[in-house]
Amino acid sequence: MRRAAVLGTGQTHHRTRRTDVSMAGLCREAIDRALEDAATDWSQIDAVVLGKAPDLFEGVMMPELFLAEAIGAAGRPLLRVHTAGSVGGATANVATSLIRAGVHRRVLVVAFEKQSESNAMWALSIQPPFSAPIGAGAGGYFAPHIRAYIRRCSAPEHIGALVAVKDRRNGALNPYAHLRQPDITLESVRSSAMLWDPIRYDETCPSSDGACAVVLGDQAAAEASDRQVAWIRATAMRTEPTFFAGKDHVHPRAGAEAARALWDAAGIADPLDEVDVAELYVPFSWFEPMWLENLGFAGPGHGWKLTEAGETRIGGRLPVNPSGGVLCSNPIGASGLLRFAEAAMQVMGRAGGHQVAGARTAVGHAYGGGSQFFSLWVVAAEPDRPAGQR
Repeated sequence: MRRAAVLGTGQTHHRTRRTDVSMAGLCREAIDRALEDAATDWSQIDAVVLGKAPDLFEGVMMPELFLAEAIGAAGRPLLRVHTAGSVGGATANVATSLIRAGVHRRVLVVAFEKQSESNAMWALSIQPPFSAPIGAGAGGYFAPHIRAYIRRCSAPEHIGALVAVKDRRNGALNPYAHLRQPDITLESVRSSAMLWDPIRYDETCPSSDGACAVVLGDQAAAEASDRQVAWIRATAMRTEPTFFAGKDHVHPRAGAEAARALWDAAGIADPLDEVDVAELYVPFSWFEPMWLENLGFAGPGHGWKLTEAGETRIGGRLPVNPSGGVLCSNPIGASGLLRFAEAAMQVMGRAGGHQVAGARTAVGHAYGGGSQFFSLWVVAAEPDRPAGQR
């Protein structure tokens, strides 16, 4: 299989309302930064892959059509990807497959959401025919799964607050983050309003306007770059229905199988020992320990122990979301691609104030829907595993 690499990344400043730009302007802000970071221009882009969450989130159907010219897709192949909240990760993986298959040499990946122009809570509460009614938005849907995790694993009630404090303080190091709270404390999080038991106000993600873009290239393009690139060692995607007999909402089968496929493809035997940074899709703070277990970084019931021991902080054994993650910026369509881009930035040494020292291998993770869509990639500073490494 041909090699693929991240040549450059770009993202917008994420805010509650970006009234200064249109959807097209929002995308171009990220794209222009990605092209500059990759030291390339429009003439070298062969195709564009765009990702966005459900069209109801902005109330604009098929926005890729009116955005085509602004995102550089006029006269080029354009592909739209949609896998609910995981779409940013799925978009990166689809684009990677185009490079690896030899279809294109350089592909521009872009994902966005402008939630201020609609109402995601309303969009998530509609009742399609023959489906279970959900009238409480994402938080109300996932809160029972978090309660199930707490009961199953006997997790202390303060774990969610620990994650929130860590990620919001990390976000203060990231100039693009929506929420930047260097002075947040465990006490302030635990005293914030309860929204959906056990999820408190300060343990939930914001609603953001924002976009992210990534330039991918083949081996020749990567080797021609005079800057460090992030080699894509492996990708994986798995899906499962929202509901089925025996579905485990705490430990989704699709997520676990995607992780096993990823580690096998990347030649990683012990993720906790061999991965330097993890950018995980954590929209509610309790999902950090849940995903640590689901992805194989910790055994059942031990994810919260890694968090409590401080091992997921910057400087810990496995820094999780040094960028601040989804708890700090959540333009839904772009949130997964942000995780992938931030992982690449770490191994390229271009993460700025939230750079993890010595990061050589990183993971990007995204999930969406009712914990039914999962996308992952492993990126590294070298195209192959160093000799002697397991």
